[in-house]
Amino acid sequence: MPLWTIHHTPGIFTDTDTDKHKLAARIADHYESVGLPRFYVVTLFHEVRPENFYVGGEPTPAGVRIAIDHIARRNPDQESRRRTAQWIKTIVHPFLERDPDLHWEFHADETSEDLWMINGVVPPPGGSDAEKRWAEQNSVSAY
Repeated sequence: MPLWTIHHTPGIFTDTDTDKHKLAARIADHYESVGLPRFYVVTLFHEVRPENFYVGGEPTPAGVRIAIDHIARRNPDQESRRRTAQWIKTIVHPFLERDPDLHWEFHADETSEDLWMINGVVPPPGGSDAEKRWAEQNSVSAY
């Protein structure tokens, strides 16, 4: 379960939510492409007024801070973690490069899958037939 929490000042994403929808779909597309069920992916947008967004102790007029929790999969080594950081950058950069004065950053945590349930069900092991069925159905089912 990747959880992307995106804190941002106003005006970073379009008011019509088009940018939000496109970014959330792009994030889900990536995880689906590596075999995760699409419904594992949760993206939350939190707009923060500039007077409540501080970097280095100073208010930031244009900022984005993304916190990502990875539970379903873990990176086994430094090289795979670096690749993950690069694809995260690739996903978000087109949405953030428009404002040259924007301060943006992200981090990803890898959380124990032992502390994870969806609809009260412990997800099946990664890559298992049950997980593949969940991906095909795009929903939780008994296994």
